[in-house]
Amino acid sequence: MLFDTNKIIVQELPSLGNEHTKVSTLRTDLIHPIVSGNKWFKLRFFLEEAKRLKCNTLASFGGAYSNHIVAIAAACKLNGLASVGFIRGESCNSPTLMEAEALGMQLHFISRDAYKYKEVVMGEFANKGWFWINEGGYGINGALGAASILLVKDCSAFTHIICAAGTGTMLAGLVMGANENQSVLGISVLKNNFGLNEMVNVLLPPEKSNAFTTIHDYHFGGYAKYPTKLIEYMNQLYSREQLPTDIVYTSKLFYATEDLIQQQYFNQPANLLIIHSGGLQGNRSLEPGRLIF
Repeated sequence: MLFDTNKIIVQELPSLGNEHTKVSTLRTDLIHPIVSGNKWFKLRFFLEEAKRLKCNTLASFGGAYSNHIVAIAAACKLNGLASVGFIRGESCNSPTLMEAEALGMQLHFISRDAYKYKEVVMGEFANKGWFWINEGGYGINGALGAASILLVKDCSAFTHIICAAGTGTMLAGLVMGANENQSVLGISVLKNNFGLNEMVNVLLPPEKSNAFTTIHDYHFGGYAKYPTKLIEYMNQLYSREQLPTDIVYTSKLFYATEDLIQQQYFNQPANLLIIHSGGLQGNRSLEPGRLIF
């Protein structure tokens, strides 16, 4: 797969914790500059299945700044496969889509209304023989890949595993991979994403059902919303810990964790592991100079 998990480190974050709570982050963002963080883990088994089925083209859905879209484009190029992306909204020249296209991805732009009916779109191209991957890598293969995140380092000493959640694919995988003494917490980055628990449970074996907690108070206005308060936090966190975050997922995740610690949410003593899921390329949607990294 041409990805080196040895690049992943556990980074301690002393400024986030206190005398009762230790905080570290698993830097999966370091695995690859494009197929960053959880993206490779969620894609790995989809790629294996596509090769087993002798499908030479992968197709999926995403927005103009989708980490998932550009990760598929890069992973396919590295594996000698073609890629097709169906993009929500009108044609635009976002850095993400320009990079995906440069990596060989064929782009199709579809209206926001049509995007709601992905099965119809897939049916129109059914005769192509493409291997389809759900938006965000959602599915059993994605969750099984995400479960292997906790195998790259010894994570057994942590009391809590904490991640950002969109589709819930990584959250489901972490529930699969965590041991019975660990609590798994998902911070939803979507507003009113109250179907999240059901989406996670669909991916879990019965004995793991509801073996996690989700919190919906840190979406900062909704998906891809980044008020000034969040940008300021990202810069402050980088100044303190030299830790870059993205505007969609990880900034909200670290903010939430730090706020929950201050509220004494976690049982004491606690040893928290925050999963840094990458996605830093999404920051390219910001005007230059807003971030210090």
